[in-house]
Amino acid sequence: MPGSSFGRLFTVTNFGESHGPAIGCVVDGCPAGLPLSESDIQPDLDRRRPGTSRFVTQRREGDRVEILSGVYEGVTTGTPIALLIRNTDQRSKDYSAIADKFRPGHADFGYFSKFGVRDPRGGGRSSARLTAPTVAAGAIAKKWLRETLGAETRACVTRVGPVEFPVEDWEVRERNPFFAPTANEELITRAEALLDDLRREGDSIGSQLRIEITGLPAGLGEPVYDRFDARLAFALMGLNAVKAVSIGEGFRVAGMRGLENNDEMTEDGFATNHAGGILGGITTGAPVVAEIAIKPTPSIRKEQRTRNTAGELVTISTTGRHDPCVGLRAAPVAEALAALVAIDFALLSRSQLEDLS
Repeated sequence: MPGSSFGRLFTVTNFGESHGPAIGCVVDGCPAGLPLSESDIQPDLDRRRPGTSRFVTQRREGDRVEILSGVYEGVTTGTPIALLIRNTDQRSKDYSAIADKFRPGHADFGYFSKFGVRDPRGGGRSSARLTAPTVAAGAIAKKWLRETLGAETRACVTRVGPVEFPVEDWEVRERNPFFAPTANEELITRAEALLDDLRREGDSIGSQLRIEITGLPAGLGEPVYDRFDARLAFALMGLNAVKAVSIGEGFRVAGMRGLENNDEMTEDGFATNHAGGILGGITTGAPVVAEIAIKPTPSIRKEQRTRNTAGELVTISTTGRHDPCVGLRAAPVAEALAALVAIDFALLSRSQLEDLS
């Protein structure tokens, strides 16, 4: 189906459904000679997988990745890399009561309007379960970027509802259940209390994430319609539940003056990075910085009004295993998407210039 592939030179084609036997992707265009095994991919999948804390869905998936092709004797061959992740903890019966109802805030109505049929089990193709193959593909891109350019991609949660986390220490984000870049225990406790209350109430909350790519060379991106920031925004908007993307200062530029927003250049590089590492759609060598806003998880127990497939007005309450804040598991996915954009532009630049140094 159109829309299941991303990238031009480094192309990822995603397949599967939330409650099917397996999900996965095919990565085409990965350069030959990259050392690669499941152990290079699994750590990122472990960071994304469900059931890692009481604040996310308790669906128990091992998310063990299998490399089916494209690797020989531990290195990539330049041929398509097929990645498979088997589904092992589906509970399709959880969705029998709402099989003919459109869940508010979900893709149900859109899919039914387009195809005339939908898979109600966990959202089928529209499920955030399908971000796992994206993370797997992104892990390959991240490794190539790291080993070839010294570039790193990282993301963190900077806000959960009213609780904002300052970006103080990227290392500690793996040590709390929120991927928050702060060791401020008071803020962590406030967020824990908020999500505990929401889970008891059967409601959910939105969140905000920050993404950074460091170590990219200047000059990646194509004017006018294929800007690096345009591709990055396109990719991040493809992440489930994302409703807004900003680059650099984003919407904050509306209240800034030119002298304040401009990044002056010094002998050591840019004095500031309000542009988020991109000018004219082309990378500057400064860190690429983006932010995304993620809506509250639409699967909530609170009763809401909707319609069914016959057009009748009905009420609905969504039970089952759902995240009260879907953004808590989004950081590895955002990292993967940013890496896929970066590797695609890097390979394009290499084909044009033959030199990225």
